[in-house]
Amino acid sequence: MTPWIVLATIVGYFVLLFIISWAASRRADANTALTGGRQAPWFIVAIAMIGAPISGVTFVSVPGQVAVKSFSYMQMVLGFAVGYFVIAYVLMPLFFKRNLVSIYGYLEQRFGGGTHKTGAWFFFISKMLGAAVRFYVVCVTLQLLVFAPLGIPFVLNVIVTIALIFLYTLQGGVKTVIWTDTLKSFCLIMSVVLCIFFIARGLGYNLGELCSAVAGDDSSRIFFFDNPKEGTYFWKQFIAGIFMVIATTGLDQDLMQRTLASKNVGESKKSLIVSGITQIFVVGLFLVLGTLLVLYSNKSGLAMPEKTDELFGQVAFSGGNIPIVVGVLFILGLVSAAYSAAGSALTALTTSFTVDILESDKRQQPEALARTRKWVHVAMAAVMGLVIIVFYAISNSDAISAVYTLASYTYGPILGLFAFGMMCRAAVRDRWVPLVCVAAPVLSFFIQQWLASSFGYTLGFELLLLNALLTMIGLALLIKKN
Repeated sequence: MTPWIVLATIVGYFVLLFIISWAASRRADANTALTGGRQAPWFIVAIAMIGAPISGVTFVSVPGQVAVKSFSYMQMVLGFAVGYFVIAYVLMPLFFKRNLVSIYGYLEQRFGGGTHKTGAWFFFISKMLGAAVRFYVVCVTLQLLVFAPLGIPFVLNVIVTIALIFLYTLQGGVKTVIWTDTLKSFCLIMSVVLCIFFIARGLGYNLGELCSAVAGDDSSRIFFFDNPKEGTYFWKQFIAGIFMVIATTGLDQDLMQRTLASKNVGESKKSLIVSGITQIFVVGLFLVLGTLLVLYSNKSGLAMPEKTDELFGQVAFSGGNIPIVVGVLFILGLVSAAYSAAGSALTALTTSFTVDILESDKRQQPEALARTRKWVHVAMAAVMGLVIIVFYAISNSDAISAVYTLASYTYGPILGLFAFGMMCRAAVRDRWVPLVCVAAPVLSFFIQQWLASSFGYTLGFELLLLNALLTMIGLALLIKKN
């Protein structure tokens, strides 16, 4: 596939984004940008939430990991579905009752200003680094496929792309995010379904043969109950899925900004439950695609790549029985996942920084608030672009892994703050809360090292719960006696 075909796919997708952004931003004001006007239909929010958690990295990783972990990821997705019910019936009534623009406003109402800003800063660090790293991976992929063959340097690639994302999210804010995520969900599902169709046809399978081949292959195993020490053990993955989605979706302004744009709490519940259940089937499509990628590689003699994330792209651009349209669909799915996720993160960072850290919504009139939001949006785009360029300069697997580990540390204190606030009514010494939230990840790090060196036990998803537990213990020590 020539770089010009890939570039045309990217340009076409951006044209659609700008059309949607223009339609969504008409008559938009500061309130619409921050809350979407709280008029989003529940079924549109549900469709948007299907694709919202899927990043460009997920798009290539989930099918690729089937080669080594089979369908074990589905165990975690089943936990996600349970977690969505918890978010719908525990967190959403809390957020709507308090009429929150940013979910971290709850921390101020419950504990005080120090706790509020602590939660907001933890979100800011985690989301900025996480979003930048995910987008960096996609920028590197597109650099190899498109921009390097055209002589375009990586820095210019990042600057132009971030600028385009900045422009289409600037005016419409949350409302634009909801509608572009709807487009993203459609593109992702369409790309995966059509890729399954064309790869199955390349293997010579009809529908019945496709189902039999996938079901009969070892890579389609879903449930693992045999070895509790392994990371694929069912109860580890299922329980991790529940708490992971509560922390990284229910307590993440980026993903909650869509449901907060619903008309009322009942509408938000419906959108969450429908999207949570539907994601089981969408992820199932990704996993089926993964088995087909393995079967095609084995049949056509393609060597399995060292990094399983490269498997999807390798087959998509392998030629032979795979038509060129599969490569186009791969790019379309990758771009839709990556660019929408970056735009959503940029909007959430802007909202949280404006409302939680600057507190402009309390101090400024609507016109001044709109100006502040736009300048914050510019700053967030600049910081994200700078972080991506820095990663490129120091890029190695350890640096990227370190950032993902950091994200798992930062969500723990946020989970601990919300859990303690909802489970205990006691007041705490607010000014010491930042110290507790910093100490919890530090202690978790030393505990993680101690367990590894003394017992050979590696903390996985349990690290999130350990961080949250230590945060809650610290808050308990700060309870005011009177």
